[in-house]
Amino acid sequence: MTQRRIVVTGMGLISPVGNTVASSWDAICNGRSGIGPLTEFDASPLGTRIAGEIRDFDVTEYIPEKEARRYDKFMHYGISASIQAIHDAGLETSEVAVDPERVGLALGAGIGGIATIEQTMLLYQERGPRRVSPFYIPGSIVNMISGMLSIKFGYKGPNIAIVTACTTATHNIGMAARMIRYGDADVMIAGGAEYGTTPTAMAGFISAKATSRRNEEPEAASRPWDRDRDGFVLSNGAGVLVVEELEHARRRGANILAELTGFGMSGDAHHMTAPSADGEGAARCMRIALEDAHTDPSAVDYINAHATSTGLGDRAETEAIKTTLGNHAIQVAVSSTKSMTGHLLGAAGGAEAIFTILAIRDGILPPTINLENPDEGCDLDYVPNEARESPVNVALSNSFGFGGTNGTLVFSRYRD
Repeated sequence: MTQRRIVVTGMGLISPVGNTVASSWDAICNGRSGIGPLTEFDASPLGTRIAGEIRDFDVTEYIPEKEARRYDKFMHYGISASIQAIHDAGLETSEVAVDPERVGLALGAGIGGIATIEQTMLLYQERGPRRVSPFYIPGSIVNMISGMLSIKFGYKGPNIAIVTACTTATHNIGMAARMIRYGDADVMIAGGAEYGTTPTAMAGFISAKATSRRNEEPEAASRPWDRDRDGFVLSNGAGVLVVEELEHARRRGANILAELTGFGMSGDAHHMTAPSADGEGAARCMRIALEDAHTDPSAVDYINAHATSTGLGDRAETEAIKTTLGNHAIQVAVSSTKSMTGHLLGAAGGAEAIFTILAIRDGILPPTINLENPDEGCDLDYVPNEARESPVNVALSNSFGFGGTNGTLVFSRYRD
């Protein structure tokens, strides 16, 4: 197998801090939180009544209204972010023809159409089986973001949807890059989407004691590494990249945003929801990714951490970074954009990959807001509260999920 180089040529983002890449990045660089009170259903019975909802979003800008009614909201977000990324990459306007048989899709979700499932079950109980829509199944299963985009644009390459909890988008992006390296495609649209702020999903995370109950201060609720953190904030959205073989991108004159140089995966084999205290699995994942990138740990400038604002997870990732980078760890900027977006579950890795690429492009380190008193053992440079200008040439984006599934992407400044 030849080692084909992989570059990023397009990005699309629907997030609690903005419905485009540009608006979201502006919010991140200025430390604006997208967390607020839950508005889409009566959350008064819940212990957690805050979330990162998508605001001022008009799905009809991307999907006809009649068609959109057939789809769960996670599909709305995923299809819309993908359309943004496809347009950003110029795939449909390229002067050099793009072979649709060489364009594929890898787009997943951590939970998928849980809102549609909840609503359909209530309808079934109230009005019987004949009222269940024929679009119930195709409008809620995870792989239909990839499926419907394939139909819309005529893309006939690999069409998959990896589902690995909060590592979903990262695994889709990484495996899409590997498909290109193996020659299965020249271009892949890859990432993840989520609409998880539903009554039963919220209740489930609350029962697991995973979410913050800082209901009176929603913008201060997501506070990775801070000693007063009390859980993560559930959020919605989608983050999608167009990844492309370098020579293919060059031939059509694409704007190259960054190079995807490495990808790593690992399993903790430890616990259903908790990482091992020393972050062994996460450290192994980062090491594998750097080895795949043929990059020494001393070259890393920035890490967009998984850091969700939980006690165990934040400390374990800090330990993993120290293990992976050794003495270099104290010189590396590490931040959690989840402090502003909340946790997008299966979409998190897509959104955070975008912020990582923009950190490289603009030489800006995103801040970790709400970090007022770092917890014991949380002693790295977390870029507290304000963005910082600094050149970034090599950066990691980490994602870790329930079941002990881990993923790391390595992005580098593109050089000929």
